[in-house]
Amino acid sequence: MAETVKLTIDGKEVVAPKGMNLIEAAKLVGIEVPHYCYHPKLTIAGNCRMCLVDTGMPKLDKDKKPELGPDGKPVIMFAPKLAIGCNTTVAEGMVVHTRTPKVQKAREGVMEFLLINHPLDCPICDQAGECRLQEFSVDYGKGESRFVEEKVHKPKQTKLNAKITLDDERCILCSRCIRFMKEVAGQDCLGFVNRGSYSTLTCYPGQEPKTNYDLNIVDICPVGALTQTDFRFEQRVWFLKETKSVCPNCSTGCNTVLWSREGVVYRQTPRDNDAVNQCWMCDYGRLNFKFINDPTRLTSPSVKSAVYGERVNLTWLEATRQITGKLKAAGTIAGIASGRATTEELFLFKKLVGDLVDIVPHTGEADGKLLQADRNPNTAGAKLTGCATGKLPEILEGIKAGKVKTLIVLGEDLDEELAKKLELLVVIDTLPTKATEHANYVLPGTTFAEKRGTFINGKNRLQRFNAAIPPVGIARPEWQTLTALLGASYAAIEDVFADMARTLPALAGLNLSKIGDLGVELKIEQPAVQPVSQAAEAVAK
Repeated sequence: MAETVKLTIDGKEVVAPKGMNLIEAAKLVGIEVPHYCYHPKLTIAGNCRMCLVDTGMPKLDKDKKPELGPDGKPVIMFAPKLAIGCNTTVAEGMVVHTRTPKVQKAREGVMEFLLINHPLDCPICDQAGECRLQEFSVDYGKGESRFVEEKVHKPKQTKLNAKITLDDERCILCSRCIRFMKEVAGQDCLGFVNRGSYSTLTCYPGQEPKTNYDLNIVDICPVGALTQTDFRFEQRVWFLKETKSVCPNCSTGCNTVLWSREGVVYRQTPRDNDAVNQCWMCDYGRLNFKFINDPTRLTSPSVKSAVYGERVNLTWLEATRQITGKLKAAGTIAGIASGRATTEELFLFKKLVGDLVDIVPHTGEADGKLLQADRNPNTAGAKLTGCATGKLPEILEGIKAGKVKTLIVLGEDLDEELAKKLELLVVIDTLPTKATEHANYVLPGTTFAEKRGTFINGKNRLQRFNAAIPPVGIARPEWQTLTALLGASYAAIEDVFADMARTLPALAGLNLSKIGDLGVELKIEQPAVQPVSQAAEAVAK
């Protein structure tokens, strides 16, 4: 057990781990110590001075014991100067004041200096609504300025790279971005030039941020100095709805927030989870969401006319009736599922298809940080539900040989030549592909932003995500489609999960509520799966 110390912050007794700083200790009892340069995942710079607090220690007698006053309480000797909360650690018996007139005056002074040259353009600043300078100027500032001199002008709308725009006039020189790029992203490319009021953030000569984590400096910038270029002037953040989600772009399963309005997702940002991604996410995952808003999305069930070869839209009831009738008359049924499907969908897909099923692997280069080589977010879920079997080569060879004539594809593509060999091809997907072009039936699915469900990441952590926007057209979550094809009676996603929990020992005793926002780690003994050959993977793609 970690060693702890007792101290008092604004009259509240705090028990904090030894070595913790005062900003974090104050959080334990719900007290905010304002700060700019401090970030819990970066080294301490101590240069903004916004976190000044009044600290005192018990006066010791000649026996090195606390001297007691007339009230029987220890006599506290306060330091002559205020201390910065970010670089002052807790100590036994320490007394901290964060709201005294002395502290308030110091903060007003800091805010006054920060605003001397800061442009007063909050109404048109892209950071308005989530700007710490704006918030703290209201909470801790004076509300007026004594300075009437001309402000120092610095470079504006500078492209740090294709993803990030810098406005140096708004920069408060907190150095968070500099430390992040050096310490976390691994590229020492940013620094300050010039002195005093003319200090300016810039890239080193001939360099620019070029890692897979550059956009995290936009997240941690406390003001409007660093903004995401493709989000600039798109929306005011107070108009956007925030939905807790999970990144579906690799097996890490970074916790995220989807920002949406009126059925459109405008951005994706990381959500804190120390067990998964801390408070970061890679740019690859962050930016790979725009397919949600693709205008070519599939919106209605359809069937290819046997006479004219054209595609005709169907109602869900009619599509289900026709497909279930054909599946009952079919011989061997095979299924190709996606590792991007939810655990609930994979569970139902296995029930529908049977044993001749597998998922398609999607791989890429890992970056040694958050981005994994496995680009499927739910490979572990596919293994748990029995959908990842290593039978993809068998399925593909069976189609080539004419042994497999009925195939259901969930969220994957299929080679055109293979599709032509099938008598019945049913595809459930969100966007047009070669498979949907040649399918007898196409059933529109939903993206991760339009449904609820769970993924199991590469470390066997079960995580849930939520629907941010409604489905397009009359598309519906795949679990509903699979439920209808099975003729099952699941009324809600909770019912599907309950069935999984009864069937799969690793999920016993769990439900969607118990998973929580941060997920739970499962104890899974994964069955051995034969590796899929590159040739089979290429054919499936």
